[in-house]
Amino acid sequence: MSSTFMFVFHGGGKPETPEDCDRVMAAWTAWMTGIGDAMVDGGNPVGMSKTVGEGGVTDNGGANPVSGYSIVRADSIDAACELAKGCPILEGGKGTVEVAEIIQM
Repeated sequence: MSSTFMFVFHGGGKPETPEDCDRVMAAWTAWMTGIGDAMVDGGNPVGMSKTVGEGGVTDNGGANPVSGYSIVRADSIDAACELAKGCPILEGGKGTVEVAEIIQM
């Protein structure tokens, strides 16, 4: 039985030229297409976050700001991690993918 997992992207960067943008978008499209039906929601990039804590709100996005997300279906967290290994955000060590199971309540 498969479960759903959230990929939380950290890091990466914005393409600097239209050519870079085209190359990056092609890489993301190829990765998502390669995942096939396991891709539940391709997600989106996100803007800088605020962190809300007991002491108030900070504007720095926390210790490791989120840069985007996707949701996938896999048989296990290890299988989900295998899907994440092809993510373009990992290229050049510029970003990471945090993988967490979505617990149905």
